[in-house]
Amino acid sequence: MTRQFLVDAGRADVNVSIVWGDLRWPVEGVEIFDSGGLWKLYRDASDYVFVFTSPVFGRRPYKKARFKSDFTSGTVTLHADYCKPHEPAFPLEYPLDELLMTNLLARGRGVEVHACGMRDRDGRGYLFLGHSGAGKTTTAKLWAEAGVRILSDDRIILRHLEGKVWMYGTPWHGEAKFAEAMRTRLTQIFVLGRGVRNELIPMALPEAVANLFTRSFVPFYNAAALAFTLEVLQHVAGAASCSELRFVPDERVIEFVRENAA
Repeated sequence: MTRQFLVDAGRADVNVSIVWGDLRWPVEGVEIFDSGGLWKLYRDASDYVFVFTSPVFGRRPYKKARFKSDFTSGTVTLHADYCKPHEPAFPLEYPLDELLMTNLLARGRGVEVHACGMRDRDGRGYLFLGHSGAGKTTTAKLWAEAGVRILSDDRIILRHLEGKVWMYGTPWHGEAKFAEAMRTRLTQIFVLGRGVRNELIPMALPEAVANLFTRSFVPFYNAAALAFTLEVLQHVAGAASCSELRFVPDERVIEFVRENAA
């Protein structure tokens, strides 16, 4: 799935070095964020240090990733004792690849949101926002059966470029496994909600920004990155109409959306 997102050789946005090391020693810096799962984040001077653990290996980290404050360069250290000789290892395996991208985006590039995104047959770009269980997978499958191109059924990147808002597919798909390396211009935003009939409830700009924010991947531990994310989301909400879509999960919602497209 990730291979389609490979690009031709050129100038890299991020330079990452990979080394083997011994991670038995205490982590440098001050803890600033705990995911409650597989990773924690530390601040060491101006650097950010991600530390990854797994129940398979116990409390000792199996990987550490140190990045400069702008996330354009860093070093990933793999604990040699946990890797089998002569077997390939993917240093940027999830969730580090997504963590790196969300932090890089927040430094002046864009924002990642929890959403299903698609380009309809007439070129319109629809963004369906939703937390887990809101209906993104169902929505992606219904529209795919209607011949619509699905950028992603779970993660979409939004960027405000040259006065327009674009949405991009990502490798981090959901249960339906839709992930396409393409972009399309955003024309309408829907916040998914279950209903007994298909209906749209328009949102004012502040409400739209709030709904985008609660469904975005935000580096809360950095004030400047947080401020930029809010600025981008305000541009997004101002560039496309936003409504709550209460829907019945069958093919009738497709024509309903098309008939009510802004």
